[in-house]
Amino acid sequence: MFAENIKGLPELYNLAIDKFKNEPSILVFAHDDISILDFYWMNSIFNGLSHFGIVGIAGNIRRVPYQPSWAFVDKQFTWDKSENLSGVVGHGSRFPPENLDFFAPPFQEVKLLDGVLLAAFSETLVKNHMRFDEKFKFHFYDMDFCRQAEIRGIKMGTIPLSLIHESAGSFGSGGWSNSYADYLKKWGQ
Repeated sequence: MFAENIKGLPELYNLAIDKFKNEPSILVFAHDDISILDFYWMNSIFNGLSHFGIVGIAGNIRRVPYQPSWAFVDKQFTWDKSENLSGVVGHGSRFPPENLDFFAPPFQEVKLLDGVLLAAFSETLVKNHMRFDEKFKFHFYDMDFCRQAEIRGIKMGTIPLSLIHESAGSFGSGGWSNSYADYLKKWGQ
C-alpha cells in the first residue's frame, strides 16, 4: 500500500488504524519484503483472531528483562530456548525458501510477536486504545506494541501461515541500537 516508503512503519500502521476506526476490519501490518504462499491466508488470520486479540507468525511465550527481540534473550543475540518460541518463518528470495526456521508449533499464546506480520481486528485496537509508538521507526515497534497489548490484557498468539521473508533483519546496526536504547528508556527493561 505504501510503495517505496521511507516513513516509519508505526506512522503508516497508525494511519490504517485511524482509517478503519469506524469500519470493522481485519488489519494486517506486514513488511513489504514478504511473499505469502498460502491461498487461504485470510482464513488462517481470521481463525487465529477467533482465539487471540493479536496474531503473528512467530513469537515467544515469555518476556525476560532487557530482551532485545522476540527471539533473543540478550544483546549478544543468544537465541531463547526452543520451548519458549512458537512459529515458522521461511527466509530467502524464492520458493522454496533458502532457509526454513521452525521455532516450535504455532497456535500458542505468546508475550512477544515478530513484527514481520501482525494482524488484529480494528475494533480490538480501537477499543483498547492500541497504537504503534511512532518513535520506533523500523525497530522495536513490534516489541513496544506487544508490551502495550500485555498491559491492556490483550491475548497474543502465533498462527500457521506460510510465507517467505527476504530480510533477516539488521540486528546490531546503528538504527537498531538507538531504538533499543529508546525502548529501554520507555520500558525500563
